[in-house]
Amino acid sequence: MRLILLGPPGAGKGTQAQRLVTKHGIVQLSTGDMLRAAVAAGTPVGQRAKAIMEAGQLVPDEVVVAIIADRIDQVDAKRGFVLDGFPRTVPQAEALDRLLADRGLALDGVIELKVDEGILLKRIETRVADMTARGEKVRADDNPDVLKGRLEAYRAQTAPLTAYYAGKGQLKTVDGMAPIDDVTVAINGLLAPAEGAVKRKAKAPKAKAKSKAKPAGKPAKSAKSAKKTAKKAGKAKSKAAKGRSKKSSSKAAARSKSKTKSKTKSKTKTKSSTRRAATAGSKARSSRSRTTGVKSKTVLRKSSSKRRLTRAR
Repeated sequence: MRLILLGPPGAGKGTQAQRLVTKHGIVQLSTGDMLRAAVAAGTPVGQRAKAIMEAGQLVPDEVVVAIIADRIDQVDAKRGFVLDGFPRTVPQAEALDRLLADRGLALDGVIELKVDEGILLKRIETRVADMTARGEKVRADDNPDVLKGRLEAYRAQTAPLTAYYAGKGQLKTVDGMAPIDDVTVAINGLLAPAEGAVKRKAKAPKAKAKSKAKPAGKPAKSAKSAKKTAKKAGKAKSKAAKGRSKKSSSKAAARSKSKTKSKTKSKTKTKSSTRRAATAGSKARSSRSRTTGVKSKTVLRKSSSKRRLTRAR
C-alpha cells in the first residue's frame, strides 16, 4: 500500500504514519530522514544534497525525488510506504507520479488531516510550557512563532496539493482535530477499499501460478481418462464375451435340440419300420397259413377222392 499524508505542521501526520506502518507492514518515508540517511551513507545523491545543505540552500526537487527513488527501490519498501512531508509542491507531486509510473506503481490514497490553525498554535504553546516545566529541552522550531511561519509556508506551497489530488480523485479527508484514536479509525475506514484491492492484487500472482501449473496436471487427467477408457474397453470386452458365450450356448442348445429331434425322428422311424416289419411278417405268416390251409384242404380232398375210387372198384 502506497500512501501520502497531507496536513500542516502539528496536524499529527507523524503519529498516524507510525500507526499505518504497524497496521500494514509498510515503511514511513520522511524526506528529512531520507536526506540525512543519504548524507550519512555517502551515496552520490547524498553527497550532492550535503553540499547544497552546507551552502544553506534548499535541496532542489530533482535531488529529493532521486533520494526517494533510491529509497522505494529498497527491499523493505516493496510492501509499500507512507510519505510524510513529501511532496510539498505540485511539481514534486508530478515528479512522484512519473517516478511511480516508471516502476509500474501507483498511489493507493492521499489522506489530508484537516485542522484548525488557531487550535494548533494553542497546542504548541501548551506543549512548550509543559516541557519547560518538566525541565525538558525544547526544540528551536517547536514554538508558536516558528509554527506560524511554517503554517504560512504550508498555505502557500503545500495547500495546492489538495486541489491537485482532488482533481485526480485520490484525495480523502479526515478531521485531524478529533482524538488520535478516532483519527486512526477514520483513516482505516477510508483505506478499507484500497486495502481490499491490495489483497486481491497479492492473490492474483498465486492464481496465475496455479493456472500456469494446470498444464502439469493435464497428464494426470489424461492418465485418468486413459484409465476410464481402459475400464470402458474392459466392460465392452466382457459384454462382448458374454454375448458370444450366450450365442454359443444358444447355438449349442439349438444343436442339442436338433440332435434330440433327429434321434427322436430316427427312433420314431425305427419303431415305425419295426412295426411295418412286424405287420408284414404277420401278414406273411397269415398268407402262409392260408396257403397251408388250402394245400391241406386240397390234399384232404385228393385223399378223399382216392378213397372214393378205391371203394368203387
